Amino acid sequence: MTEQFKISLPDGSVREVEPGATPADIAAAIGPGLAKAALAARVDGELRDLNRPFEGDADLALVTSRDVDDALELVRHDYAHVLAEAVQNLFPGTQITFGPSTDDGFYYDFAPPADHGPFTEEDLPKIEEEMRRIIARDTPLEREVWTRQQLIQWFRDNGETFKAEWAAELPEGEELTVYRAGDWLDMCRGPHLASTGKLKPDAFKLTRVSGAYWRGDQKNAMLSRIYGTGWLDKKQLKEHLHRLEEAAKRDHRKLGREMDLFHLQEEAHGSVFWHPKGYRIWRELEAYMRRKMDGAGYREIKTPQVMDARQWEQSGHWGKYRENMFVIPDEVPNTADDGALVSDEVDWMALKPMNCPAHVLVFKQGITSYRDLPIRLGEMGCCHRNEPHGALHGLMRVRQFTQDDAHIFCTEEQIVEEVRAFCELADTVYKDFGFTYSIKLALRPEQRFGSDEDWDKAEEELRNAVREAGMATDEFGWEELPGEGAFYAPKLEWHLTDAIGRTWQVGTIQSDRVLPERLDAAYVGEDGEKHRPVMLHRAIFGSYERFIGILIEHFAGRLPAWLAPVQAVVATIVSDADDYAAEVAAKLAAAGIRVETDTRNEKINYKVREHSLAKVPYLLVVGKREAEEGTVAVRKLGSDERQRVTGVDEFLAELKGEAAAPDHRG
Repeated sequence: MTEQFKISLPDGSVREVEPGATPADIAAAIGPGLAKAALAARVDGELRDLNRPFEGDADLALVTSRDVDDALELVRHDYAHVLAEAVQNLFPGTQITFGPSTDDGFYYDFAPPADHGPFTEEDLPKIEEEMRRIIARDTPLEREVWTRQQLIQWFRDNGETFKAEWAAELPEGEELTVYRAGDWLDMCRGPHLASTGKLKPDAFKLTRVSGAYWRGDQKNAMLSRIYGTGWLDKKQLKEHLHRLEEAAKRDHRKLGREMDLFHLQEEAHGSVFWHPKGYRIWRELEAYMRRKMDGAGYREIKTPQVMDARQWEQSGHWGKYRENMFVIPDEVPNTADDGALVSDEVDWMALKPMNCPAHVLVFKQGITSYRDLPIRLGEMGCCHRNEPHGALHGLMRVRQFTQDDAHIFCTEEQIVEEVRAFCELADTVYKDFGFTYSIKLALRPEQRFGSDEDWDKAEEELRNAVREAGMATDEFGWEELPGEGAFYAPKLEWHLTDAIGRTWQVGTIQSDRVLPERLDAAYVGEDGEKHRPVMLHRAIFGSYERFIGILIEHFAGRLPAWLAPVQAVVATIVSDADDYAAEVAAKLAAAGIRVETDTRNEKINYKVREHSLAKVPYLLVVGKREAEEGTVAVRKLGSDERQRVTGVDEFLAELKGEAAAPDHRG
């Protein structure tokens, strides 16, 4: 009698099957509904094809569309393969390279045939139609194991020089797989759906085309990259396209131009030119954060922009982060009168990419007693990181940025309380801006400093602090992220959700025992001996640049009145009201309102449109009647109410409360 395999299911039941049986067989045995719904399987935790036979006893969990993360990964990978087949069907001679899934879809890189040239967005509609034909054919996707030499030979014989090059670099003896759909195949680890017909023909869309170098190296051939978005059904696709449309309207770069907030240009790659209105937002945020930090017992400091490379070597950043640092010589190399180099010995300095080593140096000045702890040092610290040009993105990713940074030096016994207090401080800040958020704990990475014992302590301390704050719950989206901590410390992360459902990771707090050790920070304990403090790295905004970008997109430019660069504009209908407009504006300004007048010889509808585009919260329209009656006609940005007439004092009383920062409201 043939030995049977024991397959354990999530409900605790065990099914015995013959060798050669597959997860699809078990799904069919359970019922036709599950057989139809099953997309793939987790076998001993590994995501696999439904039709891949069991190799022995195993734990089995069938994957359906309810397992959203796995299901989306599968369908997007399959859409990428269907895209590649469609392109090769339509454009014979095209070579394929790689086509992974992405966070919201997929892409594939192609070397187009010489007689076609790079693909363009004009090619996308016919490629989409061919993809739908492939899906409708419902071709099985079959996994095959090949040797490396078989792969190389097949790709060479079929003119696939890029794939042949890649295959030739794969390790000898490694199990290599291809997936075949009829006559078309591609080298791939998988897994895949059982057939192309499992994809929905109305749940994907090709979105754009760009250039991409083979293997990401600009010395190599330029390829055509075709992007697409893929989902489980038409409804999800429609919702995603709506989010993209809404995101385009909210793009902070577009709104930044329209609202005259900032600009970027090649003369300062990755750095922001703030205009007066944009810098007013910055100043309001900075003043708000200073009040919060002052109230929480932080002492503000200012540290140098440039520090000796030896300091970065000692901290560990030189070895871990050197490629992202702007490095400069300490002095010009020594040369003779004729320009010949006499000595090439140069000491190196670096613009600081983070503030923490400098804060340790401040902490080390003088003798610190345990009675002084905790010490909370804050800095609106300007940092520089050498991000690649291609990674730069408006305010969201820059090379020069300023953090609402702080470091808390404390004893081990104080950690949980300090982190708990920070959780509550961050909560008040995010609620002041109307954000909801989730908290995640990023755990130790494979490459790290410090002992396992210290990492165990640090991770558990952060857990306990969130528990004590009452935030380690589903309400706060509590989740642990294995392997995503910094190289020196685990960290709590705050992920904000914006008005259209996107998430942004902003605030963090990290529990660090490594840097105080490397930089020899110490305090005198109750026993008279030296002890190492624990260093908590923390920020709430993250960086001012990125947080402002998030705010602009979250509010679609319609910032709360307390943050708006201009809170009200007094606009005249006729020139006879110019003097009255100036009086109204002066009264508002005296009350602390940021106000401008618009007495240009333009029609009022033109003025209304212009100030609406600039997202001014209130437009006060005045003409002869308003001047005679001491009133203003109020138009509120975004209000369904067209306009209302009220007295100046009444309007001022209303606006003063709205224009005050949240921590200044009664």
